[in-house]
Amino acid sequence: MRKLVLLSVVVGSLLLAPGAQAAITDVFGGALTCTEAGDGVRECGVVSSDGGAGVRSTAPSWDDTPIDVKVAFPPDPSPSPDGNYPLIIWGHGYGGSKNDLSFSAMRHYTDRGYAVFAMTARGFHQSCGKPNAITAAAGACDDAGWIHLMDDRFEVRDAQFFAGELADEELVDGQRVGATGGSYGGGLSLQLATLKDRVMMPDGSVVPWTSPVDHHPMRIAGATPNIPWSDLAYSLTPNGGKLDYVADAAYTGRIGIQKQSFVQGLYLSGQGAGSYCGQSPYPACTDFQSDITAWNNRLNEGEPYDGDPMTTAVFNEIEAHHSAYYIDHSTPPAPLLISNGFTDDLFPADEAIAYYNRIRSEYPNGPISMLFGDFGHMRAANKSADVTALGDAQDAWLDFYIKGSGSQPFQGVTSFAMTCPDSQPSGGPFQAGSWAGLQKGEVRLDSAGAQVLQPGGGSADVDEAFDPVSAGGNPCTTASSADLPGVATYRLPAATGSGFTLMGSPTVVAKISSPTANSEVAARLLDVDPSGTETLVDRQLYRPQVGTARQVFQLHPTGHLFAPGHVAKLELLPSDSHGALLGGYGRAANGQGPVTISNLSLRLPTLDGPGAAGGQARPASALPLPCGAEIAQQYSSSEYVRATLGEGKLKRKGKSVMVPVDSAPSGEVCRVQVRLLGKKPKKGKRSAISAKKKGKKKRILGTGKATIAGGQSKVVKVKLSKRGRATLRKGGPIRVQVTTVDAAGNTLQLTNAKVMAGQKKRKR
Repeated sequence: MRKLVLLSVVVGSLLLAPGAQAAITDVFGGALTCTEAGDGVRECGVVSSDGGAGVRSTAPSWDDTPIDVKVAFPPDPSPSPDGNYPLIIWGHGYGGSKNDLSFSAMRHYTDRGYAVFAMTARGFHQSCGKPNAITAAAGACDDAGWIHLMDDRFEVRDAQFFAGELADEELVDGQRVGATGGSYGGGLSLQLATLKDRVMMPDGSVVPWTSPVDHHPMRIAGATPNIPWSDLAYSLTPNGGKLDYVADAAYTGRIGIQKQSFVQGLYLSGQGAGSYCGQSPYPACTDFQSDITAWNNRLNEGEPYDGDPMTTAVFNEIEAHHSAYYIDHSTPPAPLLISNGFTDDLFPADEAIAYYNRIRSEYPNGPISMLFGDFGHMRAANKSADVTALGDAQDAWLDFYIKGSGSQPFQGVTSFAMTCPDSQPSGGPFQAGSWAGLQKGEVRLDSAGAQVLQPGGGSADVDEAFDPVSAGGNPCTTASSADLPGVATYRLPAATGSGFTLMGSPTVVAKISSPTANSEVAARLLDVDPSGTETLVDRQLYRPQVGTARQVFQLHPTGHLFAPGHVAKLELLPSDSHGALLGGYGRAANGQGPVTISNLSLRLPTLDGPGAAGGQARPASALPLPCGAEIAQQYSSSEYVRATLGEGKLKRKGKSVMVPVDSAPSGEVCRVQVRLLGKKPKKGKRSAISAKKKGKKKRILGTGKATIAGGQSKVVKVKLSKRGRATLRKGGPIRVQVTTVDAAGNTLQLTNAKVMAGQKKRKR
């Protein structure tokens, strides 16, 4: 059970830096006593204990809730002045405490000249989380001492308050504050960096962050969140709707599928390590905004979620106060290096990429970088080379942006590629100026046929083998590659040449028919070796539209080497749940119905350019962009289209041509303009501007407009001009121009086409 506790699992990469003063005898107004260790580091606070009366070192936070804290300062720099150190705020993992961030580990940062602050997050252990702590607090825990799930107004504000107190005591420089931490601590540091120089108040408003007494202006100068979430609701209950090439990938559409084994493991670990609102010895919970037990119980009941007032209220609360993505972003965040693991099934790489895309689109010159590798929560192997590279990058980032020392760190994206066995080093590192810059080609599979996902299809044994909780820290767990019953299976040709490296988000575009409202689709991408054994590469949980529609979704971003002779295999399943320990990775839907998949296109973005892998890699094809969505800043608009010419023939009907058009999959309705164009006129002696205007007008043979729902098709009536009717009579060549007229920007597709003569009406 211990392995279920969400801790800061990436070792060396989260260590902190040094800070401050020899005559430092106490901090936080005397709440903590400081002692000088043999190496001169000043250590303030004690190792806390949950047993008996308990040993603790608590200080009152902004609302007088006692929080268990500790601080370390560098040795006395005499004869230089003592104090005014740069500060690192270091956050621990879920269910953990300040004890996980030992004074000895803090030497990593004190040796570099930083002061280091750590706290046991509100509601855990001796921060009002255990009966002895609650009793010792004599009522000070009773108003809001329980777990608030990294609420900007509580846990995040606690960290800001204590940093401000250290600034008031002239021990740290309030303008040189950094933040780091893994998992729960990664969420803390990303939310701190997003707020930057602001504090969120109980009503959700933000005000300037100043120290509590002397009102020194405070700010986060740089942060290195590791394996964090940016959108907590999406990370725990994904619907598959986030795309890595859109500027704003907020959680929209249908409520998704719970990552059941993770969510239940996390809930139980919090229950054991601390106290939720309403958990004994606290009285019954009356604060829905922090009633995590009620939230968990409702999600465990399962579908229907859509339209349910309580489910909606839970998701609104998590977005408003527990996720960096939704914090007011009218100002840029602090300089950020965000790291997520490609083999992390809890907080995968799209948590960083979605945040990165929006910041890049709004603030193109803002310092924000990402690093990906084989590290993080289960299934990650936490390979030493990946972790070491991450630690070095974090140190360089914090030193430059907080202390102003060293050269500017690399700006862009650094990625490793997953390899098996887990004793083998990862591929890379590979670097590019942007996420899009790592994707140089594409391996593609198109399948026109239909396959049906049947309720109960799949294999509980295979599901359990690939459950991250069951697999633990082994991303190379294997299973038989035999096709499973009731599952849609697609196999690409075996990798040729030197193989290819998947680098990006595998994208599925397909016509999906799902008549049952509660149904889900679980996706797994697998690497099948020549012996017939498969390894899980990537996955996703997707909530399809009800009815029939052309849809697009992506598996989580990843990097993986497909060696020569290995086959990339896609499985679409009715669930990814085995029913054993904690219920499996994805919660099985209530009332799952059959789901039909047809006209599927699978695109695997590759690090390899066109022509690689024996010609298997080719230029990337245009991806569908949902109407209403803007393209992320680093992507080219020419690579993405919304509405397109649909299946079927163009037919002449009197003075019009009937043109089939497919709306963009998913997303909002698309407003479409369709034009029939003739061939370009020959160049004449007229002015270039005049020729362009007149030539374009002469080429337009007919125009039509339509509004089409996302993922649907429609036959658009295009009224022919006199020139258009004459051109068609002569059988001249035409092109179809489908333009999506969208507030987020127009996209255009040009296609050669033939018009079939319509049937003439018979006279009676």
